[in-house]
Amino acid sequence: MSTEPVHLGKKFELFSDQWQPRVVAEMNDVQFKLVRVEGEFVWHDHSETDEAFLVVEGELEIDLPDRTIRLGEGELFVVPRGVQHRPRAVSEAKIMLVEPRGVTNTGDAGGDRTAPNDIWI
Repeated sequence: MSTEPVHLGKKFELFSDQWQPRVVAEMNDVQFKLVRVEGEFVWHDHSETDEAFLVVEGELEIDLPDRTIRLGEGELFVVPRGVQHRPRAVSEAKIMLVEPRGVTNTGDAGGDRTAPNDIWI
Protein backbone atom coordinates (compact mmCIF):
# COMPACT_ATOMS: atom_id res chain seq x y z
CA MET A 1 0.00 0.00 0.00
CA SER A 2 1.27 3.45 -0.90
CA THR A 3 2.04 6.00 1.77
CA GLU A 4 1.74 8.87 -0.70
CA PRO A 5 -1.33 11.06 -1.32
CA VAL A 6 -3.53 10.15 -4.29
CA HIS A 7 -4.13 12.99 -6.77
CA LEU A 8 -7.48 12.17 -8.38
CA GLY A 9 -7.00 14.44 -11.40
CA LYS A 10 -3.67 12.82 -12.26
CA LYS A 11 -5.15 9.35 -11.84
CA PHE A 12 -8.04 10.17 -14.20
CA GLU A 13 -5.45 11.23 -16.81
CA LEU A 14 -4.10 7.65 -16.85
CA PHE A 15 -7.16 6.09 -18.48
CA SER A 16 -9.94 7.06 -20.87
CA ASP A 17 -12.19 4.00 -21.16
CA GLN A 18 -15.63 4.27 -19.62
CA TRP A 19 -17.46 2.03 -17.14
CA GLN A 20 -14.13 0.36 -16.21
CA PRO A 21 -13.35 1.18 -12.54
CA ARG A 22 -9.72 1.59 -11.48
CA VAL A 23 -8.62 1.15 -7.87
CA VAL A 24 -6.60 4.06 -6.46
CA ALA A 25 -6.60 3.23 -2.74
CA GLU A 26 -7.71 0.64 -0.25
CA MET A 27 -8.61 0.86 3.43
CA ASN A 28 -9.12 -2.43 5.23
CA ASP A 29 -11.37 -4.32 2.78
CA VAL A 30 -12.83 -1.18 1.16
CA GLN A 31 -11.62 0.03 -2.23
CA PHE A 32 -11.70 3.55 -3.64
CA LYS A 33 -12.23 3.31 -7.39
CA LEU A 34 -12.25 5.93 -10.13
CA VAL A 35 -14.46 5.48 -13.16
CA ARG A 36 -15.39 7.55 -16.21
CA VAL A 37 -19.05 7.19 -17.17
CA GLU A 38 -21.26 8.33 -20.03
CA GLY A 39 -24.62 7.03 -21.21
CA GLU A 40 -26.67 4.45 -19.32
CA PHE A 41 -25.34 1.56 -17.27
CA VAL A 42 -27.35 -1.60 -16.60
CA TRP A 43 -30.00 -2.01 -13.92
CA HIS A 44 -28.42 -4.02 -11.10
CA ASP A 45 -28.10 -4.37 -7.35
CA HIS A 46 -25.54 -5.55 -4.83
CA SER A 47 -27.22 -7.94 -2.39
CA GLU A 48 -24.29 -7.99 0.04
CA THR A 49 -23.18 -4.34 0.24
CA ASP A 50 -24.00 -0.67 -0.04
CA GLU A 51 -22.31 1.29 -2.86
CA ALA A 52 -21.17 4.91 -2.61
CA PHE A 53 -20.98 7.28 -5.60
CA LEU A 54 -19.01 10.54 -5.28
CA VAL A 55 -19.06 12.86 -8.28
CA VAL A 56 -15.58 14.30 -8.85
CA GLU A 57 -16.42 16.07 -12.12
CA GLY A 58 -19.62 16.40 -14.15
CA GLU A 59 -23.11 15.21 -13.30
CA LEU A 60 -24.52 11.77 -12.55
CA GLU A 61 -28.07 10.49 -12.32
CA ILE A 62 -28.86 7.29 -10.45
CA ASP A 63 -32.21 5.77 -11.30
CA LEU A 64 -33.88 3.91 -8.43
CA PRO A 65 -37.16 1.97 -8.71
CA ASP A 66 -39.18 4.92 -7.37
CA ARG A 67 -37.13 8.03 -8.20
CA THR A 68 -34.00 9.49 -9.79
CA ILE A 69 -31.14 10.93 -7.74
CA ARG A 70 -29.27 13.80 -9.44
CA LEU A 71 -25.72 14.47 -8.31
CA GLY A 72 -23.37 17.31 -9.19
CA GLU A 73 -19.68 17.80 -8.51
CA GLY A 74 -18.77 17.15 -4.91
CA GLU A 75 -22.02 15.31 -4.13
CA LEU A 76 -22.20 11.84 -2.64
CA PHE A 77 -24.98 9.25 -2.60
CA VAL A 78 -25.01 5.79 -1.06
CA VAL A 79 -27.19 3.15 -2.69
CA PRO A 80 -28.30 0.74 0.05
CA ARG A 81 -27.59 -2.96 -0.37
CA GLY A 82 -30.17 -4.83 -2.39
CA VAL A 83 -31.63 -1.71 -4.06
CA GLN A 84 -31.91 -1.87 -7.85
CA HIS A 85 -30.18 1.11 -9.48
CA ARG A 86 -28.91 2.35 -12.83
CA PRO A 87 -26.26 5.07 -13.04
CA ARG A 88 -26.27 7.29 -16.12
CA ALA A 89 -24.66 10.47 -17.38
CA VAL A 90 -25.64 12.64 -20.35
CA SER A 91 -22.01 13.63 -20.88
CA GLU A 92 -18.87 12.14 -19.42
CA ALA A 93 -18.62 12.31 -15.64
CA LYS A 94 -15.75 11.31 -13.40
CA ILE A 95 -16.86 9.33 -10.38
CA MET A 96 -15.31 7.77 -7.30
CA LEU A 97 -16.89 4.52 -6.12
CA VAL A 98 -16.38 3.30 -2.57
CA GLU A 99 -17.18 -0.37 -2.04
CA PRO A 100 -15.74 -3.56 -0.57
CA ARG A 101 -12.99 -5.37 -2.45
CA GLY A 102 -14.34 -7.92 -4.92
CA VAL A 103 -17.70 -6.29 -5.69
CA THR A 104 -18.72 -6.89 -9.31
CA ASN A 105 -19.74 -3.61 -10.94
CA THR A 106 -22.85 -5.14 -12.54
CA GLY A 107 -23.94 -7.09 -9.45
CA ASP A 108 -25.81 -10.23 -10.48
CA ALA A 109 -26.91 -8.66 -13.80
CA GLY A 110 -23.69 -9.64 -15.60
CA GLY A 111 -23.34 -8.80 -19.29
CA ASP A 112 -20.82 -7.01 -21.47
CA ARG A 113 -20.46 -4.10 -19.02
CA THR A 114 -18.99 -6.35 -16.32
CA ALA A 115 -15.48 -5.06 -15.55
CA PRO A 116 -12.56 -6.98 -14.09
CA ASN A 117 -11.84 -6.35 -10.42
CA ASP A 118 -8.68 -5.09 -8.75
CA ILE A 119 -7.26 -3.10 -11.67
CA TRP A 120 -4.98 -0.56 -9.95
CA ILE A 121 -3.64 2.66 -11.38
